[in-house]
Amino acid sequence: MQTLADKIRQIPHKSGIYEYFDSNYRILYIGKAKDLRKRVKNYFILNGELVAPASNLSPRIISMVRQIYDIKTIITDSEQDALILENSLIKQLKPKYNILLRDDKTYPYILVDKSSPFPRLEITRKIINNKSSLYFGPYSSGIKDLLDSIYEIVPLVQKKSCLKSKKACLFHQIGRCYAPCENKISKEKYEILLNEALNLLSNPNKLIKILHSKMQEQSNNLRFEEANIIKNKIEKIKQIATFSVIDLAKLYNFDIFAIVSKDVKSIVIKIFMRDGKVVFSDYYFINHNNNDLDSNYLYTQALINHYKHNPPLKLDSILLPIDLEESSEISDFFKENFKMNIKILNPKSGEKKKLIDLAINNAKNILENNNDDENILYSLKSLLNLENLPKRIEIFDTSHHQGSSIVGGMVVFENNEFIKDSYRKYLLNGKDEYSQMSEMLERRAKKFEVESPPDLWLIDGGIAQINIAKEIIESSGSNVDIVAISKEKLNHKAYRAKGAARDILRTQTLELRLDKFDTRLLFFQKLRDEAHRYAITFHRNKKTKSLKDSKYLDKYSEAELKRLLNYFGSFSGLDSADGALIKSILKNKK
Repeated sequence: MQTLADKIRQIPHKSGIYEYFDSNYRILYIGKAKDLRKRVKNYFILNGELVAPASNLSPRIISMVRQIYDIKTIITDSEQDALILENSLIKQLKPKYNILLRDDKTYPYILVDKSSPFPRLEITRKIINNKSSLYFGPYSSGIKDLLDSIYEIVPLVQKKSCLKSKKACLFHQIGRCYAPCENKISKEKYEILLNEALNLLSNPNKLIKILHSKMQEQSNNLRFEEANIIKNKIEKIKQIATFSVIDLAKLYNFDIFAIVSKDVKSIVIKIFMRDGKVVFSDYYFINHNNNDLDSNYLYTQALINHYKHNPPLKLDSILLPIDLEESSEISDFFKENFKMNIKILNPKSGEKKKLIDLAINNAKNILENNNDDENILYSLKSLLNLENLPKRIEIFDTSHHQGSSIVGGMVVFENNEFIKDSYRKYLLNGKDEYSQMSEMLERRAKKFEVESPPDLWLIDGGIAQINIAKEIIESSGSNVDIVAISKEKLNHKAYRAKGAARDILRTQTLELRLDKFDTRLLFFQKLRDEAHRYAITFHRNKKTKSLKDSKYLDKYSEAELKRLLNYFGSFSGLDSADGALIKSILKNKK
């Protein structure tokens, strides 16, 4: 049998990926290298068959190296391929000693299709490079309010369907459109309107000024509800115009990235400049358990994460506050995937340096004001012997009525809030609660490569559900803790006394009955209740749709049909029901 020392000596001098595993074959770390053998040997001191951590490593990495039981490598054709593969595997497997940057967000643009005889402003996330497509952005929040406000001020074609019509609609009657569908405006005059709209789009502060006047007018006319609607729009559009005071003489097209760290939390801030103006900024947090950070690694992962999902449209350079070691590989990534030559710069002075300073100062301000209390998370990690600090939690529940309309729901909790955009619904086929939970968890695990695994799965159930989840996690190779929550049972029934919920928390090795007022129990109950609400709502909506689509509505009212289904449990049960029994159920309305 090969020893670890033998494996290290036999690693090839080629570019690729290396993976470290512990004695239980749980993945510890994934890295990339131009020369795999040279890179891996840097972690070790080899003395015959003896292997020890290299002396120049940090305490955290020394701890990791002492756990390494096996090493696997994947050879790639180029350093760029290794870079992309490393990013994908880290997101999919979430190794214990890698810092995961959760950033799968795609940003919308505003598209103007100049090939149309009467172009409109449309929201799109799909980029098509052709001469007739004009894009503005990218944007984050407020894009719909921005577009709706422009359409209220400038009478462009309001809906895409309007261009297919040959008859003027309500928008023309209320003065919101000049009805090009009936040739009531020439292309030349329409182009003047389009340029007016593009001017407001490029200068959101001008739009805000107009909206302020409209809001004041509504308020003066005592139309306070309408004034409040405009006020809310202004607040959302202001988020887009945050940095609009910056207006450089040169028409720079930059993306600026900065990472600032404090204790065990870091922030990645992104600022997007187009034509010399900052169009918007965005940020996200990175959670880690140590201060031993590799800035080069963080910036490389941040760039790959972002541009894998957002094509670098109308971009000349990327500005960073560090000299990036992987800049040539990132540049090759842009050339191969987008046919673009994009520079990665670390400006030391001038306007570009001021933009970097702006990003860093804003990141520091956000980080200082982010005072979320993480004590409960550390307490849970200690209480339940979790491997991960449960920063991101996915919570699962199923719902059905006597075996019909079987559905499942997953809700997500991170940074002290439920992340509604990450919620998922599942139509399930399992015949019992175990197969239903297994089906749902398997489908989620198959998406780990696209949507990174969380730190913790919280499932409704007991030890059987935990074993199901553990098998799925081990099969996926990912690093996810598992906790189950269930009601205590008295006489084989769940104890549901109001104000005294006796819920049990379980891991594979622990069973805890906390005090009903324990904040850790209340925290998990809040998460479980949200998953239950979400699954129940989906189940009711599906059942309602089934009722509305049902052939039985010709024979029974919707209320009667609901009563019958509550009794028989399914349409198949109703199909085989005795006619006399159906009549007695409908007659007895209690």
